[in-house]
Amino acid sequence: MLSVVFLIVFSLIIISLLSFAGVFTLAFNKGFLRKILITLTSFAAGTLLAVAFFDLIPESVELLDERAYTFTLVGIILFFVLERIIHWHHCHDENCDIHAEHYLNLVGDGIHNFLDGGIIAAAYLVDVSVGITTTLAVAAHELPQEIGDFSILVHGGFSEKKALFFNFLTALTAVLGGLATVYFSVFFSLLVPFLLALSAGGFIYIATADLLPAIAKEKNRKRMLIHSFAFLVGILFISFALSFGG
Repeated sequence: MLSVVFLIVFSLIIISLLSFAGVFTLAFNKGFLRKILITLTSFAAGTLLAVAFFDLIPESVELLDERAYTFTLVGIILFFVLERIIHWHHCHDENCDIHAEHYLNLVGDGIHNFLDGGIIAAAYLVDVSVGITTTLAVAAHELPQEIGDFSILVHGGFSEKKALFFNFLTALTAVLGGLATVYFSVFFSLLVPFLLALSAGGFIYIATADLLPAIAKEKNRKRMLIHSFAFLVGILFISFALSFGG
């Protein structure tokens, strides 16, 4: 059990460190940055859907039977409600209305990262290979998001150092979410299968309601092909990781 907890904490620290990726935005112009973000977003959408359908849902079905599908739907609804309540904005370009939203964005990110930590911990508690693929999917999703979040804070008036600090601070809530999941799972062993189904629903919602619509705005045919290819690579990447992990 201690080795699993170590893997959970190690994975969540790596995820949290991705918050510093925003500093690389300073080296690129806006046009090139947007291309990178959308390509990374396309890849992330593929990984999230692949993990949900190829990994989390099958594991949950094995533990919960048909109830897994119900709780997957509950997960989609839950993430939708959360997004509406806290105005959960994942900004993937630099055309966002940042002036009134940058503090709210920090609150939303903190809650989001806390949930991500719970998702990763729940996956590890079922099987290490499930935990690894889930971590990869979350990382693929977090990278473009953290770059966008850093841009929001800087353009909202934060200094670069202050933006990095607060971005990292909110990212650390993932560790809290993971440890909370580990603690409660010890006493409530039935919690983990339900968390897997809820997580699958959350991944499906983020990919289909947030990431894919951002990708669909692209009208340039060449970039459309690149983004579609990145989306498929994300799916194949997780499929390969699952096959490799047995």
